[in-house]
Amino acid sequence: MSAFVRSPVFLLLVTGTLIGFNFPLGKIGNEAGVSPMMWAMIVSLGASAMLFPVLVAGRRLAIPKGKTIRYIVVSGVVSFVIPNLLLFSVIPYVGSGYTGLMFALSPVFTLSIALMFRLKGPKLVGTMGIAFGLAGAIIVTVTRGVAPEAPPVMWIIAALLIPMALAGGNVYRTLGWPDGASPDVLAFWSHAFAVAIFLTLLLITHGTLPIGELARAPWAALAQAVVAGITFPVFFRLQQRGGPVLLSQIGYVAAAVGLIAATVFLGEHYSLMTWIGAAVIAFGIATTSLSQIMEI
Repeated sequence: MSAFVRSPVFLLLVTGTLIGFNFPLGKIGNEAGVSPMMWAMIVSLGASAMLFPVLVAGRRLAIPKGKTIRYIVVSGVVSFVIPNLLLFSVIPYVGSGYTGLMFALSPVFTLSIALMFRLKGPKLVGTMGIAFGLAGAIIVTVTRGVAPEAPPVMWIIAALLIPMALAGGNVYRTLGWPDGASPDVLAFWSHAFAVAIFLTLLLITHGTLPIGELARAPWAALAQAVVAGITFPVFFRLQQRGGPVLLSQIGYVAAAVGLIAATVFLGEHYSLMTWIGAAVIAFGIATTSLSQIMEI
């Protein structure tokens, strides 16, 4: 049991589950009138704020240098600023459950890029898991796109950009990982840089920092910050131990959790075919987990 808890597959399930809660929390924030950019900043602020005292107490907080600076800048923008801005911008138009399912497309994009850079790919069973997850995501996307209440095509396209950005970040974080760098240190500085970007964008677009918006959904904002603070230490450990292709499969777990949470807590409704697609995704998760357990 202890070996499983330390394994990449356990980190995968924990990280994916935590990320799955971002979608309903983001919808709550949007419905309360919090701007997508402000809510996206809460994610990075929560992650960096919760890591800060841990790093200080362990005397591991140091000013980044050399390759670490480049890693932080690229990782912060590609992995957190762009995907989270897209994520919280499209939720009001396509729903939190569907947006979460877009994360389920990231593994196939990640696998394609990883193979281009000759990174280690999954074995046969793992590849089958990715294939099933992709098939389920396609079913969900098609059924959502032709539904009577389907959102405008531009928002479906915007949602499709999320897994593309995630895939680029997944592969870069492995290729650019500085030698000997701590997952917690990289997570802290990447999100701290993302916070700086969000602050700059908010000041440019609003002329001020609209902190007052968070008072409209204080408990949801706090929950979002705490979830992010717990997520990213685990996320970066999964990146380090599992590599980009396995990491990308948090999208399958997050998609399933997000769809269920949106239905149970937010009253979103999806067709039978959407649920069939979600079941296929779940089978993909099980197959991937089996593949990883076989390698432990």
